Amino acid sequence: MAIGWKLEAGARTRLLAAVAPRWPVPVADHITLRSKGPLPPPANIVAVGEADDGEGVQALVVTVDGSADRPDGGVFHITWSLDRSRGRKAAESNAVIARHGWRPLAAPLPVDAVPAEWEWVDP
Repeated sequence: MAIGWKLEAGARTRLLAAVAPRWPVPVADHITLRSKGPLPPPANIVAVGEADDGEGVQALVVTVDGSADRPDGGVFHITWSLDRSRGRKAAESNAVIARHGWRPLAAPLPVDAVPAEWEWVDP
């Protein structure tokens, strides 16, 4: 299981129009907080940056209530797009951010997302 926030349909469409997916498989559907436990409260989520390793993983860095720091030491993010032909997986996003850093977006983008629990499947 995964716990965090799921993007609302309109938010996903709006964000995909604002930040083009670089790789063939757009993911753009959730922000993970943890693997188990209670649902988080609603949060103010803002996309503030982008990471891309140039090898098939693109992620948007987000802040949750003003912080990009996830409690587990990772960075809050939305896996944005993947190149499956290179064997890339959504679970690699945090490692890409840690290795390559991220660059700020031209302007912060609000993210409409709701607290949720879902079965984890790496799309």
